[in-house]
Amino acid sequence: MKLENKVSMITGAARGIGKEIAVRFAEEGSDLAICDVNEELLEATKNEIQDKTGRQVLTGKIDVTNAGEVVEFIKKILDNFGKLDILVNNAGITRDNLILRMTEQDWDAVLDVNLKGAFNCIKAAVRPMMKKRTGKIINMASIVGVMGNAGQANYSASKGGLISLTKTIAREFGSRNINVNAIAPGYIKSDMTEKLSEETKQKLMQTVPLGRMGEAEDIAEIALFLASGDSDYITGQVIRVDGGMVM
Repeated sequence: MKLENKVSMITGAARGIGKEIAVRFAEEGSDLAICDVNEELLEATKNEIQDKTGRQVLTGKIDVTNAGEVVEFIKKILDNFGKLDILVNNAGITRDNLILRMTEQDWDAVLDVNLKGAFNCIKAAVRPMMKKRTGKIINMASIVGVMGNAGQANYSASKGGLISLTKTIAREFGSRNINVNAIAPGYIKSDMTEKLSEETKQKLMQTVPLGRMGEAEDIAEIALFLASGDSDYITGQVIRVDGGMVM
């Protein structure tokens, strides 16, 4: 198993891509520390993973914008498992609108969760990784952080910032054998995309050479690659999983 004897922290893990990553990591031998703001869904995910894989799963109702809550959760991880090998910054929100209609509150909320939340988690998690002189950090960016998208100024700014943060942290901690990479998903089947009309979906698919949406499993497989020893000489990279949307 690729992650045997590893401990992984995954934010925003109650559902969707975060949940799929958690399941995939557990299948490959990792014990988990998963957090989300939705405690009910989080516990359901924990039970599902434990029943399916038998791995240990620690949960926490954590607001990643609160640095104190993040620090306390990582202390709990270290108390329970004695180490932290892998961090996946997946927690994220959207508050879409055209820039002229976007409120300051919607701008701040998205930047706080998507960018500041990742900063809080990296800052707290990197200390135990530095002591061990090994670690993997995976940041969930987005294709709109690369190309931009009308109506998503806050979201694209947060994801573009996350890409730059990824590269900077990779440079800062490369000498400590800590790999830091980002994944930039394109259009992935999710609760959010299910709300789109069929007409909108068809228009979107015209921009994707493969002609279809991706699955959460597609992202989980790339996350597994970046978390495993298969990627030990890869850092500071942004891997686009977008069906060829951006080439």
